[in-house]
Amino acid sequence: MYSMRRWWGLYGTRLLLAGAALGSAWILRQTHSNLLLELYYQVTRPLQVQASQQEVLQESLAIEAQERLIELEHQNAQLKKLLGQSQTTAEERIFSPIVGRSADQWWQQSIIGRGRNHGVHEGAIVMAPGGLVGRITQVTANTSQVLLITDATSSVGLMISRSRAQAYGRGQGTDYMVMRFFDKDPDVRPGDVVSTSSMSTLFPAGLPVGVVETIRLKASPTPEALVRLTAPIGRLEWVHVVPFVPTAQQQMLNPGAAKP
Repeated sequence: MYSMRRWWGLYGTRLLLAGAALGSAWILRQTHSNLLLELYYQVTRPLQVQASQQEVLQESLAIEAQERLIELEHQNAQLKKLLGQSQTTAEERIFSPIVGRSADQWWQQSIIGRGRNHGVHEGAIVMAPGGLVGRITQVTANTSQVLLITDATSSVGLMISRSRAQAYGRGQGTDYMVMRFFDKDPDVRPGDVVSTSSMSTLFPAGLPVGVVETIRLKASPTPEALVRLTAPIGRLEWVHVVPFVPTAQQQMLNPGAAKP
């Protein structure tokens, strides 16, 4: 009995600490780090920008108005009805601060300070003054993870608003996106406004994305353009989340997009 007490006195504390560490690691693995995100939210909540700045953000949305005007000139009420789309009202937007962003994933993802308790769901669209930012891929009670369109794994259906030339774009880890056209001879020129296409399976059509800066018509296998993103993704502090339910056509192209 004495030897057992002596052994416990020497190693008991270490054994308890090791067990606590293993238990914490198991909990984090089972919850996919959601518990850690919630804890981070509670700790940083006093440091977040005051909600009064939402009014400033709302005013700055005028930056994207010019791009939206070009796109809306090519649409009409009948087309939207046929596509099963409806414009999102300002009341449906959920404004949120950026509360987390690591240096090694700066252009890949970010964490916003709104979650399930605020009406945010996976698949929702994230916007900022200037245009598209990304989409929600993971949600906790008070936080959400955003996959940015600047991530190299992000693929977005795009089109030239002026000519309706169809393409797709991929993130480059910068403020630029490479746009690859489906047509061998696309109608595109520098300064053209780029928006999301009706062929996109993860985003609604007509969202402002950027402006064409350079064009490579002889690129292989298809022509491509370098698009400067108009949302300041590298300097974001606030965003707004827009609910999104894919149309029947989009669900057929990508069944996974319909999942909540």
